[in-house]
Amino acid sequence: MFDSIWLVGAGNMAVDYFKVLKDLNLNLKVIGRGSESAKTFEEKTNQDVFVGGLEKALKTFKAPDNIIIAVGADHLFSTLKLVLNVKEVNNILLEKPGSLYKEELLEAQKIAILNNKKVWIAYNRRFYSSVIELKKLVDEEGGITSIDFEFTEWAFEISELKKNFEIKDRWFLANSTHVIDLAFYLIGLPREESFCSYKNGKINWHQSGARFCGAGISQKGIIFSYHADWTSPGRWGLEINTSQSRYILKPLEKLKRIKLGNLNPEEIELENNLDITYKPGLFLQCKEFLLKKSNTLCSLDDQVNSFKFFNKMSGYI
Repeated sequence: MFDSIWLVGAGNMAVDYFKVLKDLNLNLKVIGRGSESAKTFEEKTNQDVFVGGLEKALKTFKAPDNIIIAVGADHLFSTLKLVLNVKEVNNILLEKPGSLYKEELLEAQKIAILNNKKVWIAYNRRFYSSVIELKKLVDEEGGITSIDFEFTEWAFEISELKKNFEIKDRWFLANSTHVIDLAFYLIGLPREESFCSYKNGKINWHQSGARFCGAGISQKGIIFSYHADWTSPGRWGLEINTSQSRYILKPLEKLKRIKLGNLNPEEIELENNLDITYKPGLFLQCKEFLLKKSNTLCSLDDQVNSFKFFNKMSGYI
């Protein structure tokens, strides 16, 4: 059995984490704030929830070495800041994007360094079976030559979501970075001098932009482009080119290939039992987090470096 672990949060994402952590045979405690969400969590999982919030839990129990923070995006930073100052906690998995503001991430980074804490940002799409197979195939073909990605959001659906204004106003960070992080994970961050980005339009709940496009060259020398129009039909997706094939992740859970000299995509069979049993990518993400050493997880330092590009692409200050 791994060391004991706390799961902070009792919403839908926490339910998905619980399914993984239970099957990993962990000594698990779930920490929630309100009684309503705790009751729903208990009905879905048959697992007791400690109600009253993290601060109360820290006064009641000895903290564990490992903590997963799966609260709303607007509460991620305040929860992380509390945990970073707890001596017993050394390994923290924080739901994406870690914070809605770069200044908060920088503050968290300073505290984490000072207290020698490991902090990881939970971008579970890095662990999709489709992405793992893609990485293997492109390596066999000499590597990626170029990439194009789309992160169109369905504005007509988001406007109806019961989310607070702050989260919707920074939806690019709260949601779209799932795709953008995956693209940069595959090719490296942009070279600043080569990176151009454009945006226009606005939505009543997202004033900084409604349409986005840009291009550049990554630090690994790979050319890339992107596009998203939140006011028009579209979906998340990546197209990855090598000297022999074009690979398509659209939807991200599936992988298709067009071979050189051909126009017809073929779907590649995946070993995706884990992605069927659990929320895709979550099992391997949690397992790697518990090992406390990872080349796949996004570190807090990585996220700080990514935020300058996220903010440029989105128009956030």
